[in-house]
Amino acid sequence: MIKKIIPRLSFWQIWNMNIGFFGIQYSFGLQQTAINPIYSFLGAHTDQLPILNLAGPITGLLIQPLIGAISDKTWSPKWGRRKPFFLIGAIFCSLALFAFPFSSAIWMAVGLLWILDAANNTAMEPYRAFIGDKLPEDQQTFGFQMQSLFVGAGITLANLSLFFFQKYLGGENNSGGIPAWVYYSFFLGSFCSIASVSWSVYKTPEIPPTDEELAKLKWEKENSHYFSSITDIFSSIKNMPKILWQLALVYLFQWYALFCYWQFITPMLKKTVYGVSEADEEKATAFLKLAEKGSFVSETSLLWAKNISHLVQTAVGQTGLMNGTYNLVTMITALILVPFANRFSTKKVYTFCLFVTALALMMLPFIKNEYLILLPMILFGIGWAAMMGLPYSMVSPSISPEKRGVYMGIINMMIVVPMLIQTISFGTIYKEILGSSPEKAIFTAGILFVLASISVTFMNVKKPVSSLE
Repeated sequence: MIKKIIPRLSFWQIWNMNIGFFGIQYSFGLQQTAINPIYSFLGAHTDQLPILNLAGPITGLLIQPLIGAISDKTWSPKWGRRKPFFLIGAIFCSLALFAFPFSSAIWMAVGLLWILDAANNTAMEPYRAFIGDKLPEDQQTFGFQMQSLFVGAGITLANLSLFFFQKYLGGENNSGGIPAWVYYSFFLGSFCSIASVSWSVYKTPEIPPTDEELAKLKWEKENSHYFSSITDIFSSIKNMPKILWQLALVYLFQWYALFCYWQFITPMLKKTVYGVSEADEEKATAFLKLAEKGSFVSETSLLWAKNISHLVQTAVGQTGLMNGTYNLVTMITALILVPFANRFSTKKVYTFCLFVTALALMMLPFIKNEYLILLPMILFGIGWAAMMGLPYSMVSPSISPEKRGVYMGIINMMIVVPMLIQTISFGTIYKEILGSSPEKAIFTAGILFVLASISVTFMNVKKPVSSLE
């Protein structure tokens, strides 16, 4: 078989092909920051948050490897191999984002989260494979880190929009339910999702398969059956390169920890920075609902309840500011990590970045000031920049090109399995072992990052990948 020659791309060509990642990650940014507060606005208890986030790991587990396997066997002269999938994903993502703030009950929000996450996963998995398809090996670290840049940019805008809309546009809901300022962030995300992906689809042609590859695709299509993609996934897992099993251990700790952070950072801020307990929040909500129904509530109690409601919504905005801060740092540092990875090795840089993330999370519960608490987010942002790009460049040389889609999907299975374990297990751990303390939940996430950092040292990386010259 003749090895396909993949031409090098310019900076702006790599920029254009990855800009769709911006819209996809804006959506994930809202999932990280706004979904759990929306559940709380609709009446969910803190210990229910892990199980209410079940959509993420389940859809990722099912959809990403399946889409990867299908896209490996897809070719359209007009639309290409990967682009149809992230375009369809973006369309449904935009629709779900637009509808989400209209949720009137927890069940409705949960249902829309399932649709939203399925759409995001459909769009995102082909984007990872897109790097291997379009870039020669010596440009792949740069390509994956460009995606990391857009991860930072998209999530930054999502989170900062929550902060600024809450602070400057107002629209607080003092009678319970979702505040008006939340709507604005979701509407902006709906536009960003479809607009950014459409730009990448328009500006980036895919590389056509060779005659040999087309013949193979035709043969596989003629000899495939209904479950071919599923059997391909299991076969690929069985024959998976050793480095992917090693990455799975790293991801077990890393992504379990991240899910803990995203779920419990707002409850922690309510308690540590703004002095609002879950009991206070429930009592205030009850007073406000009674007042809304016309029942008698003393003026003192009503003022207290409105103040608690304001502090709770301020905590959501502060979460947006914190998450926006670390993603802004990610955007700034994503490409800066490339020369460090080339000089010191991707493995060493990834190890270091996970360790500084651990330090950041373990510091958070001890900081009571809403401005000082932004400082650990700098370390978190450096770590997040590494997490979103470096692991893919570490394992990409070990992945067969014709299996690139399915293996990128399997890598994302390694992400969602820890999330699934977390959603099932951490509610009990939080309540029974951590004493329903959001501070301890965040500190536990930091310890897990230490274990992730140690696990990277056991990975056998095939070879370092050079950056764009």
